Amino acid sequence: MEPTALGYLSAGIGAGLIVIGAGFGIGKLAASAMEATGRQPEAAGQVRTSMIISAALIEGATFFGLAICILLAVK
Repeated sequence: MEPTALGYLSAGIGAGLIVIGAGFGIGKLAASAMEATGRQPEAAGQVRTSMIISAALIEGATFFGLAICILLAVK
């Protein structure tokens, strides 16, 4: 089955939405972490660790979604 222009378009839109969602998620995560560090500076190390783990999980889900979009477009 030959990929169509509509398949490429929908994969591009899907990939764009995934990246926008991840950007908003990581932005909210970083804002919350900065606020928590400002309120309780002695817990900055624990907040940073939690933030890095959460950001890695968001990035992992983003890459999975991008791979699905690319694979479905090529199919």
